[in-house]
Amino acid sequence: MAKRDYYEVLGVERGVTKADLKKAYRRLAMKYHPDRNPDDESAAEKFKEAKEAYEVIGDDQKRAAYDQFGHAGVDNSAAGPGGFGGAADINDIFGDVFGDIFGGGRGRGGPRVHRGDDLQYNLEISLEDAVAGVETKIKVPNLVACDACDGSGSKRGTTPSNCPTCHGAGQVRMNQGFFSVQQTCPACRGRGKVITDPCPRCRGQGRKQKEKTLSVKIPAGVDTGDKIRLSGEGEASENGGPAGDLYVAIHVKQHDIFERDGAQLLCTVPINFATATIGGELEVPTLDGRVKLKIPAGTQSEKTFRLRGKGVKPVRGGPTGDLMCKVRVETPINLSSQQKELLMEFHDSIGGDNAAKHSPQAHNWLGGVKRFFDSIRS
Repeated sequence: MAKRDYYEVLGVERGVTKADLKKAYRRLAMKYHPDRNPDDESAAEKFKEAKEAYEVIGDDQKRAAYDQFGHAGVDNSAAGPGGFGGAADINDIFGDVFGDIFGGGRGRGGPRVHRGDDLQYNLEISLEDAVAGVETKIKVPNLVACDACDGSGSKRGTTPSNCPTCHGAGQVRMNQGFFSVQQTCPACRGRGKVITDPCPRCRGQGRKQKEKTLSVKIPAGVDTGDKIRLSGEGEASENGGPAGDLYVAIHVKQHDIFERDGAQLLCTVPINFATATIGGELEVPTLDGRVKLKIPAGTQSEKTFRLRGKGVKPVRGGPTGDLMCKVRVETPINLSSQQKELLMEFHDSIGGDNAAKHSPQAHNWLGGVKRFFDSIRS
């Protein structure tokens, strides 16, 4: 049987962050773990499926291969028959899932190194910049490693000492029925070290608040909802691990003239009824400059004209879209007495027997109304 999409298995979107991915996996693991469902084979299968999915898309390298090639791009043979790597793997799962409930995660023979948190920055840009691409600078308040103690949290010239509770391991072991479960040491929070002489600048935290100025390259064709990842620009780790990532979420401002619909640009062009009647040529704007738009005689309101290649080149590839110009015939206002007289003369000249020729839609509609009332009388 074909494998399900790993993102579908975990119930997440493809752009999910690691933090949200872990939450989704933990929720499924707690729900379907065989120890909680001893007589339910379907729960065991779902647990195995969720574990396999998380092992792939929870790893940056495997995730990249999976995103590009699907199941063919990853190799799960190392998991062994049934998707489990033996009793050690089961204990690891307990550490990941239930260990977090007690305040930490698992580790293998040493303190756990925590990755810094991911951050999101909401960036508003103009439609012009979204279509053409732009490089801009942003200021991000962030937690960075303290330069006074190099992120150790300990006063310069001193070093943290081994935690007396876990003896530097970062974890303590406790028995849970048939299982021996590792959990993060509550005394040192998994660091394996305790600070006896804290850094006065960061007060032992190893991190401090700082505003960073970053340069962000916005690729051409982005749209609202797109995110740009700046690797390693998130929050610093609490205990010397890698920093998290910064995700720049794009929001495109509303434009005065154009509306975007995917690769297409839409705009409404008002024209007077004389131009709509006898035709003419208008100058309309595009994001590349001005172009001439020919209006044929007899153009009706809401008629849409297509200007090919004047839309948006999608950021993920594909042909450039078009600019769709919808004309709207504008009724003249504030007429002088002379203009009203001329308009009445014009109205009389196209009315009567000439109505069907000059105003076929109105003529057909009035004919339909007359037939409707005649049917009611009869």
